[in-house]
Amino acid sequence: MSSSTTSPASAPVQSPAQRTYSRWAALVVLCAGALMTILDGNIVTVAMPAIQRDLGFSGPGLAWVVNAYLIPFGGLLLLVGRLGDLVGRKRMFTAGLAVFTVASVLCGVATSQEVLVVARALQGVGGAMTSAVVLGMLVALFPEPREQARAIAVFSAVGAAGGALGTFLGGALTQALNWHWIFLINLPVGVVALVAALRILAPDRSADSGTGPGEGADYLGAALITGALMLTVYVIVGAGERGTGGTLALAAVAVALFAAFTARQARAARPLLRLRLFRSRVLTGANAVQILMIAGMYGFQYIGALYLQRVLGYGELLTGTAFLPAPVVIGILMLGLSARTIARFGAYRVLLAGLVLITAGTALLTRAPADGSYAVDFLPAMLLLALGFAAAMPAVTGLAMSDAREEDAGLASGLFNTTQVVGGSLGLAILTTLAAARTDDLLAGGRSLVPATADGYRLAFTVATGVTAAALVLAAGVLRPGRVRTDANGSGARPRATQAEANAPR
Repeated sequence: MSSSTTSPASAPVQSPAQRTYSRWAALVVLCAGALMTILDGNIVTVAMPAIQRDLGFSGPGLAWVVNAYLIPFGGLLLLVGRLGDLVGRKRMFTAGLAVFTVASVLCGVATSQEVLVVARALQGVGGAMTSAVVLGMLVALFPEPREQARAIAVFSAVGAAGGALGTFLGGALTQALNWHWIFLINLPVGVVALVAALRILAPDRSADSGTGPGEGADYLGAALITGALMLTVYVIVGAGERGTGGTLALAAVAVALFAAFTARQARAARPLLRLRLFRSRVLTGANAVQILMIAGMYGFQYIGALYLQRVLGYGELLTGTAFLPAPVVIGILMLGLSARTIARFGAYRVLLAGLVLITAGTALLTRAPADGSYAVDFLPAMLLLALGFAAAMPAVTGLAMSDAREEDAGLASGLFNTTQVVGGSLGLAILTTLAAARTDDLLAGGRSLVPATADGYRLAFTVATGVTAAALVLAAGVLRPGRVRTDANGSGARPRATQAEANAPR
């Protein structure tokens, strides 16, 4: 039994049935907390025009409704993941739920641009605190490989389906009520999730060991990596608003901060990030693959919604409804087949199959015309993407966490979530910039608005296809099982099967 489910010595001994129930109840709580942050990342998309009309945002200013959330979220994940290992992941998770819920209420009652942007930044802080430790808690709750594969499949299904569901809820709430309710809906969910977390989640080993932030935190390293990550996300999401010179200058500062952080970690007595983590080919490769995969998928979700609204003329509610088949497919496949498929064929093969489907889906979208139809030009591609994501996400998650030690689980979880944010921000920034530039060029050449817009989106989908194809090539080369890997001490070792692959039939 993992330490995350081991009660203090004074607590009554639980029967096996009680321990099983407690673990799956804890998984429900973790999924509920993660779902809030995932929904919030997507629920805003459809409501952006309404927010702009109500609060008077300019075009560039409106981007900060998203950027203000992404920058602290992406910048703090590694830090709070490590702090979760030191002070207790349950404490970090519940504190994050409280911060996120309060910030959601502030967003919901905002009547000015400044209040909304500041509250969104506070949401990003709470989201980082909650998200960074979830995977570490999950793998500790379910150390047995088959159960862990099922738990990861459930968690991934909630995350993937929640992303698409957020688009639907954003459209429904904005059209039926107003945009304020996309944030206020988090209040009852957050309160229930917080109360359940306090009652159901057991303290983990890091909370009981006596280690605290004063003993184990590298504050200089924390400042360097947080600054580097925040600046990186800022450079990515704001690339379209600055000239090349300004973007390159900020990128150079970010690289310098990363270099200083790496040097600091190499000689610190208690480093924030143990560099030996990156000696794991599986962990490093899975995170790199995720960056590319999420870049393509997040670009589809954002640009796909714009294609439905600006090219096909869909309203907010109809746009959200159009995305509903995706979470249905993802939920059914992840909950019913994902864990068994990974156990049968291995995470590596399932990941490759998923990436093939994702690449095929984005390739179909490269032909989406200005006079297209949802049933012919959008739905088939979306279903391929949903099938691929349902296969690939649990597989890459299991691979990314498979080499993490118990004391590094929170840090590995924070790293995995960080690469997810970086991938999403990178894909969104690059694809939207390319689409806008292509559309502007065509409009300047005399093309009418809708065909020019559609052509810009087709260019974005073409680039997304290349990005997901690159993820497929990288996964095939780097994550192939059976190669000699380097262990945490740097010595050569026989390859160790990932947890999902350990149960594959021989």
